[in-house]
Amino acid sequence: MANSDRPAGFKPVKHLSGAPWNGKANVYYIKAAYDKAMFIGDAVVLAGSSDATAMYPSVEQAVAADLNIVGVIIGFGLQPEVMGNPDNPNMKYKVASTEMYCLVVDDPFVIFEIQEDSVDNNLDADMVGLNTDLTNTSEGAGGTTTGLSTMELDSSDTDTTAGQLRILRAVNRPDNALGAHCKWEVLIVEHAYREARTVTDI
Repeated sequence: MANSDRPAGFKPVKHLSGAPWNGKANVYYIKAAYDKAMFIGDAVVLAGSSDATAMYPSVEQAVAADLNIVGVIIGFGLQPEVMGNPDNPNMKYKVASTEMYCLVVDDPFVIFEIQEDSVDNNLDADMVGLNTDLTNTSEGAGGTTTGLSTMELDSSDTDTTAGQLRILRAVNRPDNALGAHCKWEVLIVEHAYREARTVTDI
């Protein structure tokens, strides 16, 4: 059976130790001046500032060229204490040019599930352990109906050296198999809170 083509960005699934992901995340800030929409499952980078309290660092959506991903968004809120919007309980994503807070899974040892883009080629068994980058249709892109990111794993950019993501394994699930739109477990290796390692360093 063919894999479903349903990009959803990065989904936290477990820790590198094998322990289940415990739901932990930290609050970050998105400036009103940032003119891109943001979505659940988006990888983000530090934007070099914070809110007025200096307690919540600012973030922006990551792109393939970014070297220091800080984590992945799992929720949004108007205030740092409450992830949600009382005036819009069905809010699913951050509209462009809107001040907001977000919950970010920023533990550098969390493993994420992500779909490959299958552009030019599909990943195969010999690519497990290599590095690659994320890809997105365009900065600020995502599903405004689902609220989910459209970020995917770049299946045609694997390398033993540079790369934002380490390809760990194909997701072990009956509805997943090698081929177009396969889902993979990855670790963010070009992470803001850990030293990046290449495959050849190991």
